Amino acid sequence: MAAVSGVRWLTRALVAAPNPGAWRSLCTSAVAQAASRSQAEDVRVEGAFPVTMLPGDGVGPELMHAVKEVFKAASVPVEFQEHHLSEVQNMASEEKLEQVLSSMKENKVAIIGKIHTPMEYKGELASYDMRLRRKLDLFANVVHVKSLPGYKTRHNNLDLVIIREQTEGEYSSLEHESARGVIECLKIVTRTKSQRIAKFAFDYATKKGRGKVTAVHKANIMKLGDGLFLQCCEEVAELYPKIKFETMIIDNCCMQLVQNPYQFDVLVMPNLYGNIIDNLAAGLVGGAGVVPGESYSAEYAVFEMGARHPFAQAVGRNIANPTAMLLSASNMLRHLNLEHHSNMIADAVKKVIKVGKVRTRDMGGYSTTTDFIKSVIGHLHPYGG
Repeated sequence: MAAVSGVRWLTRALVAAPNPGAWRSLCTSAVAQAASRSQAEDVRVEGAFPVTMLPGDGVGPELMHAVKEVFKAASVPVEFQEHHLSEVQNMASEEKLEQVLSSMKENKVAIIGKIHTPMEYKGELASYDMRLRRKLDLFANVVHVKSLPGYKTRHNNLDLVIIREQTEGEYSSLEHESARGVIECLKIVTRTKSQRIAKFAFDYATKKGRGKVTAVHKANIMKLGDGLFLQCCEEVAELYPKIKFETMIIDNCCMQLVQNPYQFDVLVMPNLYGNIIDNLAAGLVGGAGVVPGESYSAEYAVFEMGARHPFAQAVGRNIANPTAMLLSASNMLRHLNLEHHSNMIADAVKKVIKVGKVRTRDMGGYSTTTDFIKSVIGHLHPYGG
Protein backbone atom coordinates (compact mmCIF):
# COMPACT_ATOMS: atom_id res chain seq x y z
CA MET A 1 0.00 0.00 0.00
CA ALA A 2 2.85 2.36 0.76
CA ALA A 3 4.22 1.81 -2.73
CA VAL A 4 0.84 2.50 -4.31
CA SER A 5 0.45 5.67 -2.22
CA GLY A 6 3.83 6.82 -3.43
CA VAL A 7 2.83 6.25 -7.05
CA ARG A 8 -0.41 8.19 -6.53
CA TRP A 9 1.48 11.14 -5.03
CA LEU A 10 4.01 11.14 -7.87
CA THR A 11 1.41 11.00 -10.64
CA ARG A 12 -0.54 13.86 -9.09
CA ALA A 13 2.60 15.95 -8.99
CA LEU A 14 3.44 15.17 -12.59
CA VAL A 15 0.04 15.77 -14.16
CA ALA A 16 -1.51 18.37 -11.86
CA ALA A 17 -4.50 20.03 -13.56
CA PRO A 18 -7.19 22.54 -12.46
CA ASN A 19 -9.49 19.61 -11.60
CA PRO A 20 -7.16 16.58 -11.47
CA GLY A 21 -8.91 13.20 -11.51
CA ALA A 22 -8.13 10.70 -8.80
CA TRP A 23 -6.02 7.77 -9.89
CA ARG A 24 -8.26 4.88 -8.95
CA SER A 25 -9.14 1.46 -10.24
CA LEU A 26 -10.29 1.27 -13.84
CA CYS A 27 -12.88 -1.41 -13.13
CA THR A 28 -16.51 -0.77 -12.22
CA SER A 29 -17.53 -3.85 -10.25
CA ALA A 30 -16.13 -5.20 -7.04
CA VAL A 31 -15.48 -8.57 -8.69
CA ALA A 32 -13.59 -6.98 -11.58
CA GLN A 33 -11.60 -4.84 -9.15
CA ALA A 34 -10.50 -7.90 -7.19
CA ALA A 35 -9.61 -9.82 -10.36
CA SER A 36 -7.55 -7.07 -11.93
CA ARG A 37 -6.18 -5.10 -8.99
CA SER A 38 -2.55 -5.67 -9.91
CA GLN A 39 -3.25 -4.81 -13.54
CA ALA A 40 -5.02 -1.59 -12.53
CA GLU A 41 -2.05 -0.62 -10.39
CA ASP A 42 0.23 -1.21 -13.37
CA VAL A 43 -1.90 1.19 -15.40
CA ARG A 44 -1.50 3.81 -12.69
CA VAL A 45 2.25 3.43 -12.79
CA GLU A 46 2.26 3.79 -16.56
CA GLY A 47 0.22 6.98 -16.32
CA ALA A 48 -3.02 5.98 -18.07
CA PHE A 49 -5.97 8.25 -17.36
CA PRO A 50 -9.29 6.58 -16.48
CA VAL A 51 -12.15 8.20 -18.43
CA THR A 52 -15.84 7.34 -18.37
CA MET A 53 -17.32 6.67 -21.80
CA LEU A 54 -21.08 6.82 -22.44
CA PRO A 55 -21.80 6.07 -26.14
CA GLY A 56 -25.47 7.11 -25.98
CA ASP A 57 -28.01 6.62 -28.76
CA GLY A 58 -28.13 6.95 -32.53
CA VAL A 59 -24.68 7.01 -34.07
CA GLY A 60 -23.08 7.56 -30.67
CA PRO A 61 -21.56 4.05 -30.49
CA GLU A 62 -20.12 4.46 -34.01
CA LEU A 63 -18.57 7.80 -33.08
CA MET A 64 -17.08 6.35 -29.90
CA HIS A 65 -15.60 3.54 -31.99
CA ALA A 66 -13.90 6.23 -34.06
CA VAL A 67 -12.47 7.81 -30.91
CA LYS A 68 -11.15 4.47 -29.65
CA GLU A 69 -9.57 3.61 -33.01
CA VAL A 70 -7.81 6.98 -33.30
CA PHE A 71 -6.69 6.90 -29.65
CA LYS A 72 -5.24 3.43 -30.19
CA ALA A 73 -3.35 4.54 -33.29
CA ALA A 74 -2.03 7.62 -31.48
CA SER A 75 -1.03 5.62 -28.38
CA VAL A 76 -3.08 7.89 -26.13
CA PRO A 77 -2.61 6.99 -22.44
CA VAL A 78 -6.34 6.83 -21.65
CA GLU A 79 -8.31 3.85 -20.36
CA PHE A 80 -12.05 3.99 -21.04
CA GLN A 81 -14.69 2.72 -18.62
CA GLU A 82 -17.64 2.15 -20.93
CA HIS A 83 -21.23 2.32 -19.69
CA HIS A 84 -24.57 2.25 -21.49
CA LEU A 85 -27.56 4.40 -20.61
CA SER A 86 -30.46 4.67 -23.04
CA GLU A 87 -34.17 5.38 -22.65
CA VAL A 88 -34.96 4.24 -26.18
CA GLN A 89 -33.03 0.95 -26.00
CA ASN A 90 -34.45 -0.12 -22.64
CA MET A 91 -31.05 0.37 -21.03
CA ALA A 92 -32.06 3.00 -18.49
CA SER A 93 -32.73 2.41 -14.81
CA GLU A 94 -31.87 3.93 -11.47
CA GLU A 95 -29.19 1.27 -11.06
CA LYS A 96 -27.56 2.07 -14.39
CA LEU A 97 -27.74 5.81 -13.69
CA GLU A 98 -26.00 5.30 -10.37
CA GLN A 99 -23.31 3.17 -12.02
CA VAL A 100 -22.63 5.93 -14.55
CA LEU A 101 -22.61 8.59 -11.85
CA SER A 102 -20.24 6.53 -9.70
CA SER A 103 -17.81 6.12 -12.60
CA MET A 104 -17.96 9.80 -13.54
CA LYS A 105 -17.47 10.93 -9.95
CA GLU A 106 -14.53 8.55 -9.64
CA ASN A 107 -12.81 9.62 -12.85
CA LYS A 108 -13.84 13.30 -12.94
CA VAL A 109 -13.72 13.23 -16.76
CA ALA A 110 -16.13 11.67 -19.26
CA ILE A 111 -16.87 11.60 -22.97
CA ILE A 112 -20.49 11.02 -23.92
CA GLY A 113 -22.78 10.67 -26.92
CA LYS A 114 -26.33 11.95 -27.21
CA ILE A 115 -28.73 10.27 -24.78
CA HIS A 116 -31.98 10.56 -26.70
CA THR A 117 -35.05 11.75 -24.81
CA PRO A 118 -38.40 10.28 -25.93
CA MET A 119 -41.26 12.76 -26.30
CA GLU A 120 -43.78 10.47 -24.63
CA TYR A 121 -44.63 11.23 -21.00
CA LYS A 122 -44.27 8.08 -18.91
CA GLY A 123 -44.64 9.51 -15.43
CA GLU A 124 -41.21 11.14 -15.16
CA LEU A 125 -40.64 14.65 -16.49
CA ALA A 126 -36.87 14.75 -16.11
CA SER A 127 -34.95 12.71 -18.69
CA TYR A 128 -31.96 10.61 -17.70
CA ASP A 129 -29.72 13.04 -19.56
CA MET A 130 -31.04 15.97 -17.53
CA ARG A 131 -30.83 14.04 -14.28
CA LEU A 132 -27.24 13.08 -15.03
CA ARG A 133 -26.26 16.70 -15.62
CA ARG A 134 -28.06 17.92 -12.51
CA LYS A 135 -26.62 15.30 -10.20
CA LEU A 136 -23.12 16.24 -11.38
CA ASP A 137 -24.08 19.95 -11.33
CA LEU A 138 -22.79 20.41 -14.89
CA PHE A 139 -23.90 24.03 -14.92
CA ALA A 140 -21.78 25.36 -17.79
CA ASN A 141 -22.07 24.11 -21.35
CA VAL A 142 -19.39 25.48 -23.69
CA VAL A 143 -19.60 25.26 -27.48
CA HIS A 144 -16.72 26.68 -29.52
CA VAL A 145 -18.03 27.45 -32.99
CA LYS A 146 -15.05 27.77 -35.33
CA SER A 147 -14.73 27.49 -39.09
CA LEU A 148 -12.64 24.59 -40.37
CA PRO A 149 -9.93 25.61 -42.87
CA GLY A 150 -10.64 24.16 -46.30
CA TYR A 151 -14.36 23.68 -45.72
CA LYS A 152 -16.27 26.66 -47.09
CA THR A 153 -19.67 27.65 -45.73
CA ARG A 154 -21.82 30.75 -46.04
CA HIS A 155 -19.71 32.42 -43.35
CA ASN A 156 -16.00 31.62 -43.12
CA ASN A 157 -13.32 32.41 -40.52
CA LEU A 158 -15.87 32.35 -37.70
CA ASP A 159 -14.64 32.00 -34.12
CA LEU A 160 -17.17 32.44 -31.33
CA VAL A 161 -18.06 30.71 -28.06
CA ILE A 162 -21.52 29.99 -26.67
CA ILE A 163 -21.80 29.49 -22.92
CA ARG A 164 -25.10 28.14 -21.64
CA GLU A 165 -26.43 27.67 -18.11
CA GLN A 166 -27.88 24.15 -18.17
CA THR A 167 -29.20 23.30 -14.71
CA GLU A 168 -32.29 25.53 -14.50
CA GLY A 169 -34.42 27.79 -16.73
CA GLU A 170 -37.17 26.20 -18.81
CA TYR A 171 -35.56 22.78 -18.41
CA SER A 172 -36.44 22.52 -14.73
CA SER A 173 -38.96 19.67 -15.26
CA LEU A 174 -41.64 21.54 -13.32
CA GLU A 175 -44.87 21.09 -15.28
CA HIS A 176 -48.42 20.40 -14.17
CA GLU A 177 -52.00 20.61 -15.39
CA SER A 178 -53.55 23.39 -13.31
CA ALA A 179 -56.97 22.95 -14.96
CA ARG A 180 -58.34 20.66 -17.62
CA GLY A 181 -56.55 21.57 -20.87
CA VAL A 182 -54.23 24.05 -19.14
CA ILE A 183 -50.56 23.21 -18.61
CA GLU A 184 -48.22 25.36 -16.56
CA CYS A 185 -44.50 24.98 -17.22
CA LEU A 186 -42.30 26.79 -14.72
CA LYS A 187 -39.08 28.55 -15.67
CA ILE A 188 -36.68 28.81 -12.75
CA VAL A 189 -34.06 31.58 -12.59
CA THR A 190 -31.94 32.06 -9.47
CA ARG A 191 -29.47 34.75 -8.55
CA THR A 192 -26.89 32.20 -7.43
CA LYS A 193 -26.82 30.25 -10.69
CA SER A 194 -27.11 33.34 -12.88
CA GLN A 195 -24.12 34.91 -11.16
CA ARG A 196 -22.21 31.65 -11.40
CA ILE A 197 -22.65 31.27 -15.17
CA ALA A 198 -21.91 34.96 -15.75
CA LYS A 199 -18.67 34.67 -13.78
CA PHE A 200 -17.78 31.50 -15.69
CA ALA A 201 -18.25 33.37 -18.98
CA PHE A 202 -16.07 36.30 -17.96
CA ASP A 203 -13.41 34.03 -16.48
CA TYR A 204 -13.43 32.01 -19.72
CA ALA A 205 -13.05 35.19 -21.79
CA THR A 206 -10.17 36.35 -19.58
CA LYS A 207 -8.36 32.99 -19.70
CA LYS A 208 -8.77 32.62 -23.46
CA GLY A 209 -7.80 36.20 -24.29
CA ARG A 210 -11.20 37.16 -25.65
CA GLY A 211 -12.38 40.75 -25.54
CA LYS A 212 -16.18 40.75 -25.37
CA VAL A 213 -19.05 39.00 -23.62
CA THR A 214 -22.64 39.33 -24.85
CA ALA A 215 -25.49 38.42 -22.49
CA VAL A 216 -28.49 37.08 -24.40
CA HIS A 217 -31.93 37.45 -22.82
CA LYS A 218 -35.64 38.26 -23.19
CA ALA A 219 -35.92 40.65 -20.25
CA ASN A 220 -38.21 42.98 -22.19
CA ILE A 221 -40.96 40.35 -21.87
CA MET A 222 -39.89 38.15 -18.95
CA LYS A 223 -39.05 41.13 -16.79
CA LEU A 224 -38.49 39.26 -13.55
CA GLY A 225 -36.96 35.97 -14.71
CA ASP A 226 -34.71 37.12 -17.54
CA GLY A 227 -34.50 40.48 -15.78
CA LEU A 228 -32.71 38.78 -12.88
CA PHE A 229 -30.37 36.93 -15.25
CA LEU A 230 -29.51 40.18 -17.05
CA GLN A 231 -29.00 42.05 -13.78
CA CYS A 232 -26.58 39.38 -12.54
CA CYS A 233 -24.60 39.57 -15.80
CA GLU A 234 -24.38 43.35 -15.51
CA GLU A 235 -23.18 43.12 -11.90
CA VAL A 236 -20.51 40.56 -12.74
CA ALA A 237 -19.40 42.55 -15.80
CA GLU A 238 -18.42 45.45 -13.53
CA LEU A 239 -15.76 43.20 -11.98
CA TYR A 240 -14.10 42.71 -15.38
CA PRO A 241 -13.44 46.23 -16.74
CA LYS A 242 -11.06 44.95 -19.45
CA ILE A 243 -13.79 42.80 -21.03
CA LYS A 244 -16.33 44.65 -23.16
CA PHE A 245 -19.91 43.82 -22.18
CA GLU A 246 -23.01 43.96 -24.35
CA THR A 247 -26.58 42.70 -24.08
CA MET A 248 -28.88 41.46 -26.82
CA ILE A 249 -32.45 40.19 -26.96
CA ILE A 250 -32.63 36.54 -28.05
CA ASP A 251 -34.72 37.04 -31.20
CA ASN A 252 -32.42 39.80 -32.44
CA CYS A 253 -29.42 37.60 -31.58
CA CYS A 254 -30.73 34.85 -33.88
CA MET A 255 -31.03 37.31 -36.76
CA GLN A 256 -27.63 38.88 -36.09
CA LEU A 257 -25.94 35.47 -36.00
CA VAL A 258 -27.23 34.75 -39.49
CA GLN A 259 -26.54 38.22 -40.90
CA ASN A 260 -23.28 39.16 -39.19
CA PRO A 261 -21.90 36.53 -36.80
CA TYR A 262 -18.47 38.19 -36.79
CA GLN A 263 -19.66 40.76 -34.25
CA PHE A 264 -19.78 38.09 -31.52
CA ASP A 265 -17.01 36.73 -29.33
CA VAL A 266 -18.35 35.04 -26.17
CA LEU A 267 -22.10 34.74 -25.65
CA VAL A 268 -23.68 33.76 -22.31
CA MET A 269 -27.34 32.85 -21.94
CA PRO A 270 -29.96 30.82 -20.06
CA ASN A 271 -30.71 27.18 -20.81
CA LEU A 272 -33.32 27.15 -23.60
CA TYR A 273 -31.76 30.02 -25.56
CA GLY A 274 -28.39 28.28 -25.42
CA ASN A 275 -29.87 25.04 -26.72
CA ILE A 276 -31.30 26.87 -29.74
CA ILE A 277 -28.28 29.09 -30.40
CA ASP A 278 -25.87 26.11 -30.17
CA ASN A 279 -27.67 24.49 -33.08
CA LEU A 280 -28.06 27.68 -35.10
CA ALA A 281 -24.37 28.53 -34.75
CA ALA A 282 -23.29 24.97 -35.59
CA GLY A 283 -25.17 25.34 -38.86
CA LEU A 284 -23.06 28.37 -39.72
CA VAL A 285 -19.84 26.33 -39.88
CA GLY A 286 -21.05 23.03 -41.31
CA GLY A 287 -23.58 21.47 -38.95
CA ALA A 288 -23.75 19.28 -35.87
CA GLY A 289 -21.14 16.88 -37.21
CA VAL A 290 -18.25 19.34 -36.96
CA VAL A 291 -18.75 21.30 -33.72
CA PRO A 292 -17.40 19.98 -30.38
CA GLY A 293 -18.80 20.83 -26.97
CA GLU A 294 -18.10 20.36 -23.29
CA SER A 295 -19.85 20.74 -19.94
CA TYR A 296 -18.32 21.68 -16.59
CA SER A 297 -19.10 21.65 -12.90
CA ALA A 298 -16.73 22.66 -10.12
CA GLU A 299 -15.36 19.10 -10.10
CA TYR A 300 -16.24 17.35 -13.34
CA ALA A 301 -15.70 17.80 -17.07
CA VAL A 302 -17.82 16.09 -19.74
CA PHE A 303 -16.91 16.18 -23.42
CA GLU A 304 -19.54 15.76 -26.12
CA MET A 305 -20.84 17.12 -29.41
CA GLY A 306 -21.70 20.81 -29.45
CA ALA A 307 -25.11 20.30 -31.08
CA ARG A 308 -26.61 17.18 -29.55
CA HIS A 309 -28.27 15.03 -32.20
CA PRO A 310 -28.61 11.22 -32.32
CA PHE A 311 -28.60 11.17 -36.18
CA ALA A 312 -30.96 8.19 -36.05
CA GLN A 313 -31.30 8.15 -39.84
CA ALA A 314 -27.57 7.38 -40.17
CA VAL A 315 -27.41 4.49 -37.69
CA GLY A 316 -25.63 1.44 -39.08
CA ARG A 317 -25.00 3.04 -42.49
CA ASN A 318 -21.34 3.95 -41.87
CA ILE A 319 -21.94 7.57 -42.93
CA ALA A 320 -21.75 9.48 -39.62
CA ASN A 321 -19.25 12.32 -39.41
CA PRO A 322 -16.84 11.73 -36.47
CA THR A 323 -15.26 15.20 -36.69
CA ALA A 324 -17.11 16.77 -33.75
CA MET A 325 -16.53 13.81 -31.45
CA LEU A 326 -12.84 13.56 -32.36
CA LEU A 327 -12.32 17.28 -31.78
CA SER A 328 -14.17 16.97 -28.48
CA ALA A 329 -11.92 14.03 -27.56
CA SER A 330 -8.94 16.22 -28.42
CA ASN A 331 -10.25 18.91 -26.06
CA MET A 332 -10.61 16.26 -23.38
CA LEU A 333 -6.94 15.34 -23.77
CA ARG A 334 -5.98 18.99 -23.41
CA HIS A 335 -8.03 19.11 -20.20
CA LEU A 336 -5.99 16.12 -18.99
CA ASN A 337 -2.77 18.00 -19.82
CA LEU A 338 -2.00 15.59 -22.67
CA GLU A 339 -1.14 18.46 -25.01
CA HIS A 340 0.92 16.43 -27.46
CA HIS A 341 -1.79 13.86 -28.07
CA SER A 342 -4.46 16.54 -28.15
CA ASN A 343 -2.66 18.52 -30.86
CA MET A 344 -1.79 15.37 -32.78
CA ILE A 345 -5.42 14.32 -33.13
CA ALA A 346 -6.89 17.79 -33.72
CA ASP A 347 -4.27 18.56 -36.39
CA ALA A 348 -4.89 15.22 -38.12
CA VAL A 349 -8.66 15.82 -38.27
CA LYS A 350 -8.19 19.34 -39.59
CA LYS A 351 -5.69 18.17 -42.22
CA VAL A 352 -8.15 15.58 -43.53
CA ILE A 353 -10.81 18.27 -43.89
CA LYS A 354 -8.43 20.80 -45.40
CA VAL A 355 -7.15 18.36 -48.04
CA GLY A 356 -10.78 17.66 -48.91
CA LYS A 357 -10.36 14.21 -50.47
CA VAL A 358 -12.20 12.41 -47.67
CA ARG A 359 -15.48 13.95 -46.59
CA THR A 360 -18.67 12.42 -45.23
CA ARG A 361 -22.06 13.08 -46.79
CA ASP A 362 -23.03 15.91 -44.46
CA MET A 363 -19.97 17.80 -45.76
CA GLY A 364 -20.84 17.17 -49.40
CA GLY A 365 -18.68 14.09 -49.92
CA TYR A 366 -19.19 10.37 -50.41
CA SER A 367 -16.74 8.93 -47.90
CA THR A 368 -17.76 6.54 -45.16
CA THR A 369 -17.11 6.89 -41.45
CA THR A 370 -14.46 4.18 -41.83
CA ASP A 371 -12.78 6.11 -44.65
CA PHE A 372 -12.61 9.20 -42.47
CA ILE A 373 -11.16 7.31 -39.51
CA LYS A 374 -8.49 5.70 -41.68
CA SER A 375 -7.56 9.05 -43.18
CA VAL A 376 -7.24 10.67 -39.75
CA ILE A 377 -5.04 7.79 -38.57
CA GLY A 378 -2.94 8.19 -41.72
CA HIS A 379 -2.35 11.84 -40.88
CA LEU A 380 -1.08 10.93 -37.40
CA HIS A 381 2.11 9.42 -38.90
CA PRO A 382 4.09 12.68 -39.21
CA TYR A 383 4.13 12.70 -35.41
CA GLY A 384 5.73 9.31 -35.27
CA GLY A 385 2.64 7.49 -33.96
